[in-house]
Amino acid sequence: MTDISKSQYDSSGWSASLYNKTAHPVLELLAPVPGERIIDFGCGSGEVTLELMKLVGSEGLVVGVDASEHMIKQAKANGVDHASVVDIQASELAQFDGDDQKYDAVFSNAVLHWCKKSPRGVLQNAKRVLKPGGRIAVEMGGFLNCIGVRSTIHHVLRGRGYDPVALDPWFFPTVEEYRELLISEGFKPITIELVPRITPLPEGVYGWLATFFRSSFLQGFSDELAEEIMREVEDLCRVDCQDVFGAWSVMYMRLRYLAVLEQ
Repeated sequence: MTDISKSQYDSSGWSASLYNKTAHPVLELLAPVPGERIIDFGCGSGEVTLELMKLVGSEGLVVGVDASEHMIKQAKANGVDHASVVDIQASELAQFDGDDQKYDAVFSNAVLHWCKKSPRGVLQNAKRVLKPGGRIAVEMGGFLNCIGVRSTIHHVLRGRGYDPVALDPWFFPTVEEYRELLISEGFKPITIELVPRITPLPEGVYGWLATFFRSSFLQGFSDELAEEIMREVEDLCRVDCQDVFGAWSVMYMRLRYLAVLEQ
């Protein structure tokens, strides 16, 4: 049985050990070059940040920021030189380590769909740190992400008397919705698309829920009630998410884009 103890998570509801990101095609979209200054929005435990550091070299600078103190601690332990606990949705993104220079690019992978509180605030902060003509390259959950599983979560919570919309932490926009948001904040979209990706779940829907759902949707729930809800969701999802060999998968739909801050 998957351990769902809340002791694995920090005060923001994240666990660096459970959320270990790897490089994605969005790195190719960013196309960093030696000497550039880049901020990684939601750097997590720093694996991709380290790749960025290698690509910009000793003449460049990469700063990692994340809302989770667990992840920033791990990022520093992994070798990220400049890493700070920062809420990228906050109304004013401070400078880092006394650095008042602008940046060439903002990078973010698998993070901005957690920024339901203020998607616009994220872009406003990107504007604050970017040079005119600077770019932002992002991959995040988009429209239809986790289709079937998300609606089942809502169904189960609603059936138990809870408001799933209020508890749902996810922001999965369409291409059209996010394009309008970018343009309204002064960014010119260069490319923006939805990319489907079937994602295996080695520990089943329950294990996936224990990693991402327990600490967000169910943060205020007892372990006993959380387990009941997650078991019910997994059982209802079995018909769509488990194949004839017993393997589990979920459909991810990633919104991937590159945009430039207009001068």
